[in-house]
Amino acid sequence: MKRMNTKSTTRRVRSTSLRERWDLSHVLQNPQEDFGALAKDLDSKVSQFESWRTRLKPEMSVQALQEVLQLSESITAASNKLGAYAYLWFSEDIKNVQARAFKTKVEDLLTAIQNRVLFFDLWWQSVDDTNATRLLEAVGDYRYHLDTIRRFIPHTLTEPEEKIVNLKNTTGRGAINTLYDVLTNGFAFTLTVGGRRRRLSREQLSAYVRSPQARVREAAYKELHRVFATHRDLIGEMYTSLVQDWRGENLTLRKFADPMAARNLGNDVPEEAVAALLSVCSKNTRIFQEYFRIKGRICSIRPMSRYHIYAPHRADRKRYRYQDAVEMVLSAYHAFSPELAMHTKQLFEEHHIDARTWPGKLSGAYCYSVVPGLTPYVLLNYTGEARDVATLAHELGHAVHGMMAADHSVFTFHATLPLAETASVFGERLLSDALMAQESNKAVKQGLLLAQLDDIYATVMRQAYFVLFEKTAHGMVANGGTVEDLGEAYLANLREQFGKAIEIPDAFRWEWLTIPHLFASPFYCYAYSFGNLLVLALYQQYLQQGQAFVPKYLGLLSAGGSKRPEAILADVGINIRSEEFWQSGFDTITGMVEELERTAT
Repeated sequence: MKRMNTKSTTRRVRSTSLRERWDLSHVLQNPQEDFGALAKDLDSKVSQFESWRTRLKPEMSVQALQEVLQLSESITAASNKLGAYAYLWFSEDIKNVQARAFKTKVEDLLTAIQNRVLFFDLWWQSVDDTNATRLLEAVGDYRYHLDTIRRFIPHTLTEPEEKIVNLKNTTGRGAINTLYDVLTNGFAFTLTVGGRRRRLSREQLSAYVRSPQARVREAAYKELHRVFATHRDLIGEMYTSLVQDWRGENLTLRKFADPMAARNLGNDVPEEAVAALLSVCSKNTRIFQEYFRIKGRICSIRPMSRYHIYAPHRADRKRYRYQDAVEMVLSAYHAFSPELAMHTKQLFEEHHIDARTWPGKLSGAYCYSVVPGLTPYVLLNYTGEARDVATLAHELGHAVHGMMAADHSVFTFHATLPLAETASVFGERLLSDALMAQESNKAVKQGLLLAQLDDIYATVMRQAYFVLFEKTAHGMVANGGTVEDLGEAYLANLREQFGKAIEIPDAFRWEWLTIPHLFASPFYCYAYSFGNLLVLALYQQYLQQGQAFVPKYLGLLSAGGSKRPEAILADVGINIRSEEFWQSGFDTITGMVEELERTAT
């Protein structure tokens, strides 16, 4: 396909550098100094909202309901801004005691507000079906938000009970997750590289698991697991407490049939679809086993071990300046859609990206879409690896998804979790496709193909097996399983996944301790498998249809979270309940592995 000239697209961001920090004043001007005034303003809005309590009737007019919803939206937007500022500031340096104290203060305030407005959701759930249907037909973009509230009717508690749960989650789950972040992001690691013993952060150490030197990769993994294993009693206790809390709330109190059912209902994804997805992943382990056999042969790794699955290709060892990475990603987005490229540029022009790496900064990367119309914020830990360029493309995809859906309400502009990875993964595919199209060197193309398959493994099979481990772990904790038992279960999970193709060193039994999602968001990770296999299908449509596909894709992004995921995807011809659909994603992966095999002969 013809690629458009992108010189004018990238010229404006040539000054981008790692010295640049994000500008949080676009969220709020002086929230630390003005916290009292902000809290007072929120209190005033909530008091107005509370005045509706006695006026809420099933027979009320559509106009009256819309007035209530507009006030609710105003409260939510103000709360989102305050919560976003607190988390973004905390992310800059989790050791900053002022930022941590402010975050705690904000969380306490927002929990109190959540409890004060809770009565509306409970009232709406009590409305009879006839009046609910009448009102839903006339509320426009608020409809899916109201549908979502009613979806939880079978699992909602009384108002006093719901208030207690909200308080419990702030001082319980929320506090433990903050403690996990503070503890694990504060770990120091030591590694000998080039004859020098270095003291590293988690993010810095992680770069070495992709080192071109096998002994460095192995040493990096060993050091990671050594440090986490040293604290396994404490971290394991955190995990078992979180699992017990999840079970107590969702199974005992809310009467869900199993631990994952709560996540599926929240995602509004049929359990049949999730079961089909995980089943197909389990049936296709051989594809990645074969892939890693081929990779071992190409990269001269004997035997192929879990230490080495992310070994770089000999042509993939260069470092990328941040400025160059930005231009590469913007060019790839512009070639697909100038509209998307325009949105991505806003993040740089408005200084909404923080890419620096330093001790104390929250590890990893994320995109934070705060409210419709406010350019999202992106956190990176950029070290110059090829993987970091892909991460930039990924997080910018999240950002443009929120920006494309800005016409929706604060309740419905966020994509639901299974679709939340669509634009991010599609952005990575655009980058990979652009790099492959520009490259004529066979060795470099082979390296790019390896990098793509590494990423697909990490975001499809690896994530699915995290969820399969969680299903096992939640059952084990309920039956008194210990941290050692969980380590054994995780090791078995890895050996099932990799079969005889890859050796699994015993130290990997503690890898699960290093995965934040398992602690903060139980059963979250299937969204990555869902999103990546979905993107493989969407990208095939793009390759077949060319520019005719672009408006359909932009329409999918523009829908945000305004409809059920199943309905949004049905509009582009996808049936998420079908194992055949999920298998089509693996068929595409199989084709890529076969192409790699041809390059190795």
